[in-house]
Amino acid sequence: MSLKPEVSIPVSLAVGAVVLGIYNNAVPSLPDIRVGRPNDPDIAAPRKMAAWTAAGTVAAISLIAKDPNIFIVGGALTVAVDWWVRHAHNHTPMADAALPGGAPPVALQEATPDATFMSGIPA
Repeated sequence: MSLKPEVSIPVSLAVGAVVLGIYNNAVPSLPDIRVGRPNDPDIAAPRKMAAWTAAGTVAAISLIAKDPNIFIVGGALTVAVDWWVRHAHNHTPMADAALPGGAPPVALQEATPDATFMSGIPA
C-alpha cells in the first residue's frame, strides 16, 4: 500500500530535505572539511552519526508511510551526501586531490619546505 503520486513525491522531497538538514547540522561545511586534516577523527565521528541518523529517519518515515518511494529518494540522498562528505574528508590540500588514506605521496612530502611536519618526525 503506497501513497498516491501527488502525495508521495512531495513527502519524498521533504524526507530528502530532512536528510540534508541532518547533515547540515551534524558536520561542518564541505569547504571547511576539505581544508582540514584528512581523516580527522573530529570529522569522522559526526559524519557517522549523521549517516546513521539520516538512515534511521528515512527508514522510520518510509515504514510509517508504507511507501517505497520515500525510502528510495531518502536512501539515495543519504548515500550521495555521505559520499560527498567522505570525499571532502579524504581531500589532501597539498596534493589538491582525494588520496587513499588521506596521505600525500612521498614525492610531494619531500618537495615541501616543511617536510618534517608532514612526515610526523620532529625537527
